[in-house]
Amino acid sequence: MPLATSTLQKASRRTQAERRDESERVLIQATLAVVAEQGVSAATFETIGQRAGYSRGLATQKFGSKSGLIERVIAYLHARRDEALEAAHVGDMNGLEALLYYADSHLSALNGGDDGKAYFMLLASTVADLSPLREAFAASHDKVRIWLESQIRRGQAEGVIRSDIDPPAGAVMAGSLMAGISLQMLVDPAADLEPIRQASLAALRLAFCV
Repeated sequence: MPLATSTLQKASRRTQAERRDESERVLIQATLAVVAEQGVSAATFETIGQRAGYSRGLATQKFGSKSGLIERVIAYLHARRDEALEAAHVGDMNGLEALLYYADSHLSALNGGDDGKAYFMLLASTVADLSPLREAFAASHDKVRIWLESQIRRGQAEGVIRSDIDPPAGAVMAGSLMAGISLQMLVDPAADLEPIRQASLAALRLAFCV
């Protein structure tokens, strides 16, 4: 009997933990949707809680402040990106293929969904307000730079990326191209993304390919 009781308690605790994780995920997704549809200023805890089907109090309890919320949003998006790269078996690609896949998936995602749009809206707002959260976005971009740089170095070792390219500079260039197009699509959402995507991939291939 004690063993059965212990097992039930563990199952209950796991279920509670899963519920906590689920509520946080739903709140973050609600944040991304509100920002993408209504703008950064609309993303109050009350609006986010209502959109998620929870209370304002739960959002406040989960994140503490809007800064805490945005930091968790950034972490969530990085985790989603890592999962997507793993699912695509990017590690089995060579360095050039991996870099181009990353750029292609990033640019293709600008055509729909809230994630990328909301991220860059939050970024633009943070920079414009001289918010301390700039450090969180800087750290986020640094993670991307480090990953891109690692693919450039790997591609050079494999002989598929030019050896005369400076990996840190190449990573910043590739990342800046993606970020710049993302911001441009916020300014002009009606722009035809497909030729821009194709031109960007061609430019990256020309810049990096041996």
